[in-house]
Amino acid sequence: MALADIRAVDNGEWEARFERSLGHAVASVWSMLTDNGQLARWFPELSVEDLRVGGAFKFDMGGGNEEKMEILELKPLALLAYTWAEDQVRFELGETSEGCRLGLVERFTRITDHTLRDLAGWHVCLDVIAALLDGREIESRKAAWEEQYEQYKQLIERVRTGAND
Repeated sequence: MALADIRAVDNGEWEARFERSLGHAVASVWSMLTDNGQLARWFPELSVEDLRVGGAFKFDMGGGNEEKMEILELKPLALLAYTWAEDQVRFELGETSEGCRLGLVERFTRITDHTLRDLAGWHVCLDVIAALLDGREIESRKAAWEEQYEQYKQLIERVRTGAND
């Protein structure tokens, strides 16, 4: 799959936009994002605590530590946005003739090594969602992440130097 489109936006923030075309109903894709049973299949550390604006997702950091991420926007079957540490993630779903368009937008204020990890991670997560919906598995998520991490490292360097196409 193509890498995210990364660009500078308002107020010195950055935006990474991922797009996937999935041959599945919007409701099936929405379930992957909001049903704890489905979430556990592609992001076991993440769970819905309270699915409403002002509610939260919970990120289990291990060792009894967890972080709550506030739900900022919610339009069932269409839009889900929540905080992601100091950043924000936003899932956008739309019906297409082939099934569903899934967009993920991460907005961040600084580009750090952790940003690169997140970008590679979201890329692999979207690939895993697509594979699971298709009844497939990603053989090695770690290997897929390592490959994407290197590609995002190069992409971020091009974006920072203005050499991005």
